[in-house]
Amino acid sequence: MKKFIERLFESLFTISGFATSVAILLIIVFLFKEGSGLFNSPEVEKGYALCVNAKNGATRLNSAQIKRIFDYEITNWNELGGADEEIRPFRFDEIFSIYSDEELGGESYSLLTEKLGEVIASDPAIIAFLPEQYVPKNNRSVKVLPAEPIQVSDFFGGKEWLPTATPAAQFGVLPLILGTLWVSLFAILIALPLGLGVAIYLSELASEKTRKILKPTIELLAGIPSVVYGFFGLVVIVPLIQKVLHLPVGETALAGSLILAIMALPTIITVAEDSMRNTPRAMREASLALGATQWQTIYRIIIPYAASGISAAVVLGIGRAIGETMAVLMVTGNAAVMPHSLFESVRTIPATIAAELGEAPAGGAHYQSLFMLGCILFVITMAISISAELISKKKNKGMM
Repeated sequence: MKKFIERLFESLFTISGFATSVAILLIIVFLFKEGSGLFNSPEVEKGYALCVNAKNGATRLNSAQIKRIFDYEITNWNELGGADEEIRPFRFDEIFSIYSDEELGGESYSLLTEKLGEVIASDPAIIAFLPEQYVPKNNRSVKVLPAEPIQVSDFFGGKEWLPTATPAAQFGVLPLILGTLWVSLFAILIALPLGLGVAIYLSELASEKTRKILKPTIELLAGIPSVVYGFFGLVVIVPLIQKVLHLPVGETALAGSLILAIMALPTIITVAEDSMRNTPRAMREASLALGATQWQTIYRIIIPYAASGISAAVVLGIGRAIGETMAVLMVTGNAAVMPHSLFESVRTIPATIAAELGEAPAGGAHYQSLFMLGCILFVITMAISISAELISKKKNKGMM
């Protein structure tokens, strides 16, 4: 009976482990499948087309050029390698200001298409943004620009994140990646010396009574919901930064870094302190017996011995910072711009996903781009986890 129960539990654990592994694998496959669909989406808004006069030499425009044309930032075709003519952007609804309802036959489909063809044919410098059903396909004076798919280089190298822009959405992810790394890096630079100092105090200087009080309190900080940290940052840290530094707004990368530093501290302190306490007693006693002071023993014996454990603490702290969503969403200002200093608003990848996923139409390019952001975040956190595992193995080998 005892062997049967043992085998039953062994089978249950095996099935549980297998089911968990399959579920994780399916989640990863789904994530990358949805994200990769972005590069099959056209640069121009789905269901629409760009038309030019047949005499126009333009053959292809990328999404950035299209946006700049319709934002009147590019105003002459010679800027795109064409003739020296002023570009005339034309949107579908402008046809109703050119022709009356009677001339359009009460917005008749065939007459609308015909009139649109006439407008495009009469102006060599025009570029029209039209619904696909109204494109004058039978008019030889009208040329439809090919709808190229979104390029990988535009996605990873683009500097604008405007997924709702028309006629061409901008999916430049570089500001989001840099914003994520920028905030996380400075959070670790703040948290590391503080966390290491507290870990040294708890491991080597604090009395047993003090340690029994402080360590559970610090570990309790890890259980506080991130939205609570966000409220604290919004009410305390953001106004303080704005007032002390005389900034227009306090929602900056610095505010995000401070909040993330506070959130990463429990992980860094706990892992680093455990690593220091695992230093063999004989090594401490040998150092003291040779005449070293307590501080000399700490920075010449204990810290070098626990270096791999401290490194693992830093890596885990970075992982916590990079993956944080709600607190960062509340205090960084959510401006998807290239970061230049800590005193500007930024936007991180997790905050972007949380803020926009509910508004993105399922299956659209915006929706797929958010899944692609999830893929990027997955790769970053996986790299951090692998680094932590390698550091941990190195630590274990060093202790053997």
